[in-house]
Amino acid sequence: MGRHVAARSAASGTGRWRSTSLLGVCGAVALVAALPLAMASGSPGGGAPPKNTRRQAGARPGWGFTHTQYSAEHGTPEATRKAGALLSARPLPQNQHIMGWGAENPEPSPGRYDFQALDERVALMRATGATPVLTLCGAPDWMKGGRRGRTDWSRLEAAPDRRHYKDFARLAGAIARRYPDIRHFLVWNELKGFYDEGKRRWNYEGYTQLYNLVYAELKKQNPHNLVGGPYVVADHDPPADDPEDRSPGLRGSWGELDQRSADVIHYWNEHKAGADFVVADGSSYTREGHETIPDEFAATEKFADVTRWLSNVTGLPVWWAEWYVEPPAEDDRPGGRDGWNEQHRTAVHATAMMQLAASGASAAFYWNPQQTGDDCPGCLWRSTHLPDGGQGLPMARLLNRFAHEFPPGSAFRPVDATAEPGARIQVLADDAAVLVVNTEHRSVAARVDGQTLTLGPYEVRWLAR
Repeated sequence: MGRHVAARSAASGTGRWRSTSLLGVCGAVALVAALPLAMASGSPGGGAPPKNTRRQAGARPGWGFTHTQYSAEHGTPEATRKAGALLSARPLPQNQHIMGWGAENPEPSPGRYDFQALDERVALMRATGATPVLTLCGAPDWMKGGRRGRTDWSRLEAAPDRRHYKDFARLAGAIARRYPDIRHFLVWNELKGFYDEGKRRWNYEGYTQLYNLVYAELKKQNPHNLVGGPYVVADHDPPADDPEDRSPGLRGSWGELDQRSADVIHYWNEHKAGADFVVADGSSYTREGHETIPDEFAATEKFADVTRWLSNVTGLPVWWAEWYVEPPAEDDRPGGRDGWNEQHRTAVHATAMMQLAASGASAAFYWNPQQTGDDCPGCLWRSTHLPDGGQGLPMARLLNRFAHEFPPGSAFRPVDATAEPGARIQVLADDAAVLVVNTEHRSVAARVDGQTLTLGPYEVRWLAR
């Protein structure tokens, strides 16, 4: 499972719903209102003046991103300086895995630690003013049947053996002691290694046993540590031709939630020792075939539906550890995308973020697909390994501006919006700002919040109120 390939890192390490009533216009008036989210941050974008944003600690950090194989701590001096300035302008929450995705094996042999690469990532997060988050994944080889002192990166996604669950919890405690300023912890990633092929379902009993041990250890180190799980992939299938054929707990025009994912949430929620938030990830395209139903923009309603469902089932703040809207390339070529241009990509991501915000998600981490070369679709900044690297790219501008305008606690307000016949726009607003997205690949005339607009193809535009 997962949408990110494990590979060695820069230091060596490794890398991987429905609310149409609130969002969307098709030639008619739409009233846009919703519930809170986002985070006090963002880079200067669109010429807007600084806002008195509200940084919220606790279980609602808002909009951020995850470091992957390559990030801003390595590269040419000028490029790393530029990337650091970008990240420091209005800091976002930053998430890092403890092994892989840019970090080395933290405990190659029992009791022998190697935190150098992880130290560098944590130092980057600290230096740029981030709210730091750690994902407690993966496990050293000796915890999963490998040789002590060796690291087989091809087995990064293997789960620890049950007899080593307590060892993994002890490692989590050692990491919490090493970084006492870090308060947010995700336990494991996408239940990697926990799928039971014989039962054709997730081994949620084993995962929950591991989770409970880690939870207890982190709370022992500091009762103020915030811990969440189960970080399950909220996969979905196309709508059934006959709904009686399947009876999932959640369905929408986008499809039907995979019952195996729902079972993980129900079991973990019933048997967990405790939790400060619930964690999921997922995509707006189907588990098989990578279809966006009914289209790439409307399919993002899944994020709102799943967020509300998770909140109702668990009563906890909802975190999205990863979220994806762009189907992989059919030939799985480098870059992994089907050829969307940056305007198209940014517009669909903006719509997904609107759905997450409107449904009350408490955190959402963009999976930053950083590369060392020139070609990096969807990256937040130009590779710091390039002499002219480090500059912010369109997705950074969107993420930063969205986090700045819609921090946690934002009260979304109604807004009148119309588009020309046959066109569809998406709109979200609070008292100070309006976000408008043209979902068409052509220019569209619209009237939003009393302003007459001509929106370019897939344009994302911010308006002041």
